[in-house]
Amino acid sequence: MIELRGVVKVYAGLAGPVTALDGIDMHVRHGEFLVLTGKSGSGKTTLVNCVTGLDGCTSGEILVNGTAVDRLTPEKASLWRRHNVGVVFQSFELLPTLTAVENVMLPMDFRGKLAQRDQFRRAMDLLEGVEIADHARKVPAALSGGQQQRLAIARAMANDPAILVADEPTGSLDSATAETVLAVFEDLVSRGKTVLLVTHDKDVAAHGSRLVTLSDGKIVGPAEKGGSRA
Repeated sequence: MIELRGVVKVYAGLAGPVTALDGIDMHVRHGEFLVLTGKSGSGKTTLVNCVTGLDGCTSGEILVNGTAVDRLTPEKASLWRRHNVGVVFQSFELLPTLTAVENVMLPMDFRGKLAQRDQFRRAMDLLEGVEIADHARKVPAALSGGQQQRLAIARAMANDPAILVADEPTGSLDSATAETVLAVFEDLVSRGKTVLLVTHDKDVAAHGSRLVTLSDGKIVGPAEKGGSRA
């Protein structure tokens, strides 16, 4: 589903070049719940940004479901992402003036495949799936942190992507709320979705089917439950 071959990412820093990713070789299987962990600055967010096409790599290859993401222009990457990848951010990134159901409908509107009535029905189904359908008419500010994160997950699933990428999705949540959100990811995996989740929290990491640890832009600890290599 996802394959990285010799991926390098170098940023221009004030004191000279900074290597964020240093020759990453990694794969993620279809239907896998893979967790990326490591200390702050280890390269976790840079890696998922490259996988989703939000950032380009300096060298190497990134294949996602057959698409060479490293070769896409920013415009083509945006279009590809709209159809293939759902992204969940720690800060939710919800539009504050739209209701919950309107936030979920927005990506469908951009894609332009469904009529307005069908968009609404699908959005309500997704909100039901994350157990916040009763709050469909509320704006994000009227929701709790956990409800906003579940809304962000529903929005990420709006166009039925095969892959869901989440960067520290529980970082601002209490432990009980985090467990509820993680249960949503586990349910998506049970229904055939592939989840790539970034966290520095060991308790959160334990929910994944495989754990890959980064340090200074390198994979240093592919400890995994299934026993295969990263």
